[in-house]
Amino acid sequence: MPRPKHKNAAPAAGRSKTRDGSNARPRPRPKRPPATLYSAAEIDEIFRRFSIQRPEPKGELESVNAFTLLVAVVLSAQATDAGVNKATRELFRIADTPEKMAALGEEEVGRHIRTIGLWRNKAKNVIALSRALVAEHGGEVPSSREALQALPGVGRKTANVVLNIAFGEPTMAVDTHIFRIGNRIGLAPGKTPEEVERRLVEMIPPQYMRHAHHWLILHGRYVCKARRPECEICIIADICKAAVKTNDIPAPLVPIGEGPPPGARAGG
Repeated sequence: MPRPKHKNAAPAAGRSKTRDGSNARPRPRPKRPPATLYSAAEIDEIFRRFSIQRPEPKGELESVNAFTLLVAVVLSAQATDAGVNKATRELFRIADTPEKMAALGEEEVGRHIRTIGLWRNKAKNVIALSRALVAEHGGEVPSSREALQALPGVGRKTANVVLNIAFGEPTMAVDTHIFRIGNRIGLAPGKTPEEVERRLVEMIPPQYMRHAHHWLILHGRYVCKARRPECEICIIADICKAAVKTNDIPAPLVPIGEGPPPGARAGG
């Protein structure tokens, strides 16, 4: 016959006592999403196809050097690339260095970028970062993440874009398109852009990292759109594991240059 437990006995392992002294069931820990739904072979095939479709992808923000690229990326927050390009063509024609931009002043920069969202604060940041580049870096855009992120208005995503495009670093700049794709198709699920970035960097084969963020951005912009993914023009439709997928037949794998794939419409 089992001996009765003493009233002061410790609760069973894994259980804690409630305020009234009774043993409470342990709360289940929230499950972390899987690092990816895809095998290494599937991931390799996804990026192999992207590399054939767009052998030399380029960002759609217009720039003439590392400085104007940095400014364009800062201005692109919560704005479209097309809208930024329209506003900066004349600005970059007259101010393509930090010295020239700082000399324009906040009011004049604001006049050029007035059509961009949050233009007042962005004009302030552009002047501040231009002055910082002149004072701290001899008018040159630094090639380290730490130095870039120390500039006014420059966050991790902006630094990653500049490092990738201007300096050829294999970085992953997670914007809204990449964040959506990482979670929607289960390629790199994560609750924050940083988590999606870390998982993508860990899983993408090294030979594809140089252009991976451009491939994913363009795929999200023209194919795997926010409102409705256009699965009929998707080259990875047969591999994709998205719950919203509407087609299992991949689109023809042919080089298309820098623009949208045939049949695609910008937006979303």
